[in-house]
Order: sequence, then structure tokens, then C-alpha cells
Amino acid sequence: MRKSKTALITGITGQDGAYLAEFLLKKGYTVFGTYRRVSSPNFWRLEHLGIKDKVKLIPMNFSNSKSISKTIAKSKPDEIYNFLAQSSVSISFEQPIQTTNITGLGVTMLLEEVRKSKKMIKFYQAGSSEMYGNEKSIIKNEKTSFNPISPYAISKLYGFWMTNLYREAYGIHATNGILFNHESPLRGLEFVTRKISNGVARIALGLENNLELGNLNAKRDWGYAPEFVEGMWKMLQQKNPDDYVLSTDETHSILELANYACKIANISKSKIKTKKSNFRPYDIIKLKGDYSKAEKKLGWKPKVKFKKLVKIMVEEDLKRWEGWLKGERFPWDLSHRNSIN
Repeated sequence: MRKSKTALITGITGQDGAYLAEFLLKKGYTVFGTYRRVSSPNFWRLEHLGIKDKVKLIPMNFSNSKSISKTIAKSKPDEIYNFLAQSSVSISFEQPIQTTNITGLGVTMLLEEVRKSKKMIKFYQAGSSEMYGNEKSIIKNEKTSFNPISPYAISKLYGFWMTNLYREAYGIHATNGILFNHESPLRGLEFVTRKISNGVARIALGLENNLELGNLNAKRDWGYAPEFVEGMWKMLQQKNPDDYVLSTDETHSILELANYACKIANISKSKIKTKKSNFRPYDIIKLKGDYSKAEKKLGWKPKVKFKKLVKIMVEEDLKRWEGWLKGERFPWDLSHRNSIN
């Protein structure tokens, strides 16, 4: 009988980590996941998906090589998926050192422990379309040059090149996924998509009057996170490691997203405001990806596009707030609040 595979997911409590854990469990994997030891661990996504008791959780200090080594020895993974990151671009401008340590250096520490383990472990590194910055090409693919313009993007690029280095220098099966924006109802409130879906839901239910955003003209390629984690898994099933773009080949502005969210929530577009303090110090004008390599080599392509994605997110946040107002309690990133205001 064929032995089931084991996966180690760093940052399992985040959006991608939780969805990937759910996906791998359905595939019959034994799933280990790391989290930071804090006073109030953030397990709401795992609880929401009904898988918290199905994964094996390990507290890990990302800045301590012994802690990483013990985690790998305990989990004995066939595959490692690395989502360790301070993943907010805006926060990276406020916390550049912490972002560099977690999002950049953390990749090297993981790869070094994989190398020292001398095990045949496949390694996936979550790269980002933010690494392209304001590079001039209309559409970005695996051959497009990088031009990062935020501490987050620079840290992600460091992790990207380290992953390539360990692949070439040490023969590790190390793969980079260059991920364009991928969203879901499990997205954090610090991300503009969820800020919009949550904001319009609150306005629709009379809990807020307006929603204040930043640069409405920025354009992004937005996909659906559960589909992206399937693409990540497909990457590690390949005989040879490589780098792949996951995207939708479409681009839409934040203004388009906000206006369509208002339509779904049945509120006036006039409720959307801009606030100077919400602008980033330096922002990317437009990002659009080309997933043709992933389609050709992995058989992967997105099914959920822009309008369906926005509808999924707005309807879920409306459902959450409606339930909360009725006195229902459930796993949610806002459930810790004592008040709805």
C-alpha cells in the first residue's frame, strides 16, 4: 500500500496556509503546520474551514535555526510550503526591518535546514507579483525582469533568488510560485479587497456611513485563493523544480472593485471616499500576469474571475454581519470584538 505524503506548511494560519491545508487533507496528506507562539493564536481560518483538529500544529520560532530543525525532524515532510511572511505591502513601509527578517531571511533559514537534513524534501516558496514593481511590460511572465519598490517586494525577491540558489547550488527540489493577487473571504482586513467587502457590508447594514480607501486607480490581477493553492500543489508534483506565474490574465482597478462591491451590496457608489493617509509612499500602477506556462506544464488555469470573486467576498461578509447582528457566534477575524462598532 502506498504511503500517504506528509506536508509541512509554514504560516498555516494565513489565508493560503489554511486553504492549502484543506486541499492537502482532501488529497490524503498528513498535514503539519507552524504558527507563532503568541498569547492569542490566530486559528480562526482553520476553525472556519473545520480542519483545526485535523492538522498537527507546531509552534515555531522562524528566527531560530534549532526551532526550524526540530520542526522538520518532528514532521518528516515530503513537501514544505513556505508562507512565512509579513504579507502586507503597506505595513512593510512601517516595519521594514521586521518584514526583511521574516519575509526575506526566513526563507534562507528554512532552506538551510532542508539542506542540512539531507532529506529529499520538495520546497515551495511563495513569491509575489509585487516583485515586478513598475517594470514597463504590459503583461508579466516568468521571464520578465523584477523591479521591486517596497520593503515587502524586496524581501520577497530575496527569498525568490535564495530559492533559485539552493535549487542550482545544492540540487534541492525548490520551486517559486510568482503569485498575483489572490483573494477570498479568508483574506485579512489589512488587504484592500477584504477592506472593501467588509466595508460595503457594514454600510449596507447601517453599521457605517462611508468607506475610506487610498489610491483608487491602482490596477491589479485578482484571482481566487483556493484555486491558487491547487496550482502550488501541482508545482511540487513535477519531476523537475521550476518557477511559475499564477494569475488570471485580467486587470481591474480598485475603483472598479469598489463600485462592483457596492452594486452587490446594493449601496450607492458615493459611499466610497479617498483619504490621503491611506496612500502608500510608493505604489505600483498596474500588474497583469500571464499564466500560460502554468496552463501548459501544470494543466492549471483560473476559473473564478473578477466579478465572481467580488460577489463571493461581499456576500460572505454580508452573511457574517447579518449573523452577528442576530447573536450568532462563529470563527471570524472580527469575532473577538466585544462591539460591532
